Amino acid sequence: MDWRDVAAIVFACTAANHLGLIAAIERIIKRQLPIINCPKCLTFWSAMAYGIVTLSCSSLQDIFAAIPRLCATSLLSSYLAIWLELLMYLIDTFYNMIYGTVEKIAEESGDEDASGNE
Repeated sequence: MDWRDVAAIVFACTAANHLGLIAAIERIIKRQLPIINCPKCLTFWSAMAYGIVTLSCSSLQDIFAAIPRLCATSLLSSYLAIWLELLMYLIDTFYNMIYGTVEKIAEESGDEDASGNE
């Protein structure tokens, strides 16, 4: 597996969970999706499935030799998903703090404009 493929899988799985796509799907189908609802689990199994699909081995011995590397790559990508999710929440927190400050300043300047026009 190429590292760009792994990075795309990690980002897609984490962003889908972080932005609420999985929660929306759960609301629509009225069922819990426990493995898909966890960014770490979804990333692990997505990377594992992608690795199995793209595995190009000619013999059974080559397949058994590729399994440990595939498991390690999937496990590493799942732990990267945890850190990416933490980074996304950090960015959300900073955004909300900045937006709250800008909104407060806009309210104060709007109050001053309204009092000046009377």
